[in-house]
Amino acid sequence: MLYAVLCYNDENAVGAWTKEEDDACMAQLAIVQDKVAAKNRMGPVARLLPTTSATTLRKGDEEPIVVDGPFTETKEQLLGFYMVDCDTLDEALDFARDLARANLSPGSYEIRPVRTYRPSRMKAAGS
Repeated sequence: MLYAVLCYNDENAVGAWTKEEDDACMAQLAIVQDKVAAKNRMGPVARLLPTTSATTLRKGDEEPIVVDGPFTETKEQLLGFYMVDCDTLDEALDFARDLARANLSPGSYEIRPVRTYRPSRMKAAGS
């Protein structure tokens, strides 16, 4: 089963890290990633730019509206994600626990099963 491990934290706190602190955290997280990658079970990993660089498209009453930023009212923002192929939810939780231990700051990890959608692989209607 493919799982998305969504990483939430206070982007202002993480953004205030020095280059050395950021590099140290990324190095620790890479150790966790490498264990899963060695089993050929690591998918894409992404670190998102700050929410100040975000653009949101919201569905309005008529046409979608484009606005600056995500306008979240939370203390933690989505900072990035991992895609991992795990046999069980417990295995995905173990991976997230290892990430939490390796991270330099508090935060949270949301683990969500992923259903893939590949329209290029779908057969045309009637075939």
